[in-house]
Amino acid sequence: MTDAEPAHLRRSLGLVPLIVFGLSYMAVATVFTTYGIVNQLTDGHLALSYVVALIVMLFTASSYGAMVRKFPVAGSAYTYTQQSFGGVAGFLTGWILMLDYLFIPMINFMILGLYMGTQFPSVPTWVFMLTCLLAVLLFNVLGIKLVNRVNITIIAVTIAVITVFAFLAIKTAVADPNAPGLIDPFIPGAEGFSPVLTGAAVLALSFLGFDAVSTLSEEAKDPRKNIPLAIMLTTLIGGGVFIVISWLGARAFYLDDWSTASEDLLNAPGVVLAEHVGGQVLVTAFLVMVVIGCFGSGLAGQVAVSRIIYAMGRDGILPKPFAHIWARYGTPVVAAVTVSIFALSSMFLSLDQAAFMISFGALGAFSMVNLSVIKVYLFPKGERRPAGAWPIIRYGLVPLIGLVLTIWLWTSLEPLTWAVGGVWLLLGVAILVAKTHFFRRPVPTLDFSEDPSTEAIDAMADEVPFDGPGGSGTAGRTAPTPPVG
Repeated sequence: MTDAEPAHLRRSLGLVPLIVFGLSYMAVATVFTTYGIVNQLTDGHLALSYVVALIVMLFTASSYGAMVRKFPVAGSAYTYTQQSFGGVAGFLTGWILMLDYLFIPMINFMILGLYMGTQFPSVPTWVFMLTCLLAVLLFNVLGIKLVNRVNITIIAVTIAVITVFAFLAIKTAVADPNAPGLIDPFIPGAEGFSPVLTGAAVLALSFLGFDAVSTLSEEAKDPRKNIPLAIMLTTLIGGGVFIVISWLGARAFYLDDWSTASEDLLNAPGVVLAEHVGGQVLVTAFLVMVVIGCFGSGLAGQVAVSRIIYAMGRDGILPKPFAHIWARYGTPVVAAVTVSIFALSSMFLSLDQAAFMISFGALGAFSMVNLSVIKVYLFPKGERRPAGAWPIIRYGLVPLIGLVLTIWLWTSLEPLTWAVGGVWLLLGVAILVAKTHFFRRPVPTLDFSEDPSTEAIDAMADEVPFDGPGGSGTAGRTAPTPPVG
């Protein structure tokens, strides 16, 4: 691309590919990823934690849909907060959001390495991780259409294996007179709802697929219609699968005391469950599903975070090279390579550390998106507040409930997670202070008030800072139309 041409992504995705992308990012088989960790936290009440998490996520998914209708562009929660509360809040939200997006590809590489290590113990796990990482980078650079074709294959294989697992799990539970009752997995234990909430907070990472869908707004056809619908359907379908599979697993394989769970059950629970209900044949099929599922989720994760980094580079918050688009494939190649380099740290972290940090970043961003709906729709700048009861309910009460529930889960995370997350946030503040010379310079932001059409959004280009005290930067369109303050 030449300097005179604005950076933009290609619109090529309809409703079905968007849903497939979201489900692939979710990796419906991810229920086995945190199966051991959350069952240990909740003493076997994983299914109930998923129900709580789904309820919270539906409110937040509704808020994402509302914001996409206003700002159908790449950037997700970063863009929505930026447009609602300004550049400082936008940057810090994007910075927190990057925490979970950077860890998503990483955790998939870790899971793949752990599962492959159970079958090939003589091969170092980092070999499997690095191979997957390089393959994901290659597919990401080659373009979103290729990513979509890969995702369709992955979803098909995953559905097939999970269907077989469900059938065998039902058969195992029916044949076992000591299996828990039908509703037992949904009844809190002796410690009440507190462990369930902690588990639900961790499971927030399972629902990041709907947030990932919003990052493709600039590559979607009719984004104001298709993106919100894809967000809700991805959340409902994925959440339903999580609840059913965790319920079946609780009935087919259970422990009296999850604190005594083995390392294999915590790190590679899918292999243990598959062997218990279906023997070595199902273990083999499960490993195939895990490998391609981790590849697909890691691929979708890298696609999503590279779009966020691209958007922040385009705004001038991050260095401009991050907004570079490879003209041949229409992909943000510099951002993609950066994510891959960060993902190399998967070779040094543990699975539970990565899972907790993903949830911290996700819940922080979800909170700001809920707040943004209230600000944009009920307190629009320079516009009349909408009249009637429906706007108050849809854009006030619903996101407020989502905000309260999200903060409830957020504060249920372990103290160490908050400590690490706080350090990450302080690092973001330091970058922001340096970028703005102690806030003496404006924070660059995008401005969409001039023309809300997707065509105008596609034409957004380089940062043009405003002058004057209290001003904020903007990314306006190229001449002859000047940016609007």
